[in-house]
Amino acid sequence: MASASFVSSLLDAADGPALLATTLQGADPRVTAMHAHARGQLFGAMRGLLSVGTRRGQWVVPAIHVVWIPPRQPHALRSHGPFAGWSVYLAEPFCAGLPETPCTMRGSGLLREAVLRAAGWPDAARLDDIQQRLATVIHDEIRTLPREAFGLPLPQDRRLLRIARAIGDRPDDTRSLDDWAAWAGIAPRTLTRRFVAETGFHFSAWRQRARLMRALELLATGMPVTIVALELGYGNLSAFIAMFRREFGTTPGRYFNA
Repeated sequence: MASASFVSSLLDAADGPALLATTLQGADPRVTAMHAHARGQLFGAMRGLLSVGTRRGQWVVPAIHVVWIPPRQPHALRSHGPFAGWSVYLAEPFCAGLPETPCTMRGSGLLREAVLRAAGWPDAARLDDIQQRLATVIHDEIRTLPREAFGLPLPQDRRLLRIARAIGDRPDDTRSLDDWAAWAGIAPRTLTRRFVAETGFHFSAWRQRARLMRALELLATGMPVTIVALELGYGNLSAFIAMFRREFGTTPGRYFNA
């Protein structure tokens, strides 16, 4: 089986195989600062949760999702709680037909099993004919996976970005839109209009999405549901559970055991 360090040595090589795969697991949180690869990268989780951040947004990787990062796209990583997952790295020419911007996709059993097979190849630097065919299957599966909208795009206007980062730091902050507008020095109507234009979300929907993503991060660490609700500014536990169920189709307590 190819080691993670061996795979890492090939990530920015000008030549090399069309596809590299590796697995990762550990009980301690893992943080990787902003960096970029010459290859495209697909992240998947088998247990726990991984957050992927870029300069334009943030994505989470629960077991039902995968996140695609195109070649040379700066990104940062953070795991939450015990984590087991995998990464696939595709050479830039092999990324033809794949998304040109970071995105979340619905994972599949075929993709996961094919990646785990590829992660076990003893000589990752050289693919034989059978391995190359499996690499093509993985590429085609990535290309046809349904897109998911579970990301958190960041606004680019400096005033809106200041608000977004403050909410990300304190998702329990319940200030109204007018209060946030006054705090950032922007007219409420301008905030409303530009937030939709720059993120695709109305302000209230964006804030709820930010809370959902933080909820997943906290739940992945084993934090009790009641404490998570309080951390996110919900005084009513039932309201938090109902919101979570609407988005994910299950309760917070069952999500990581589904």
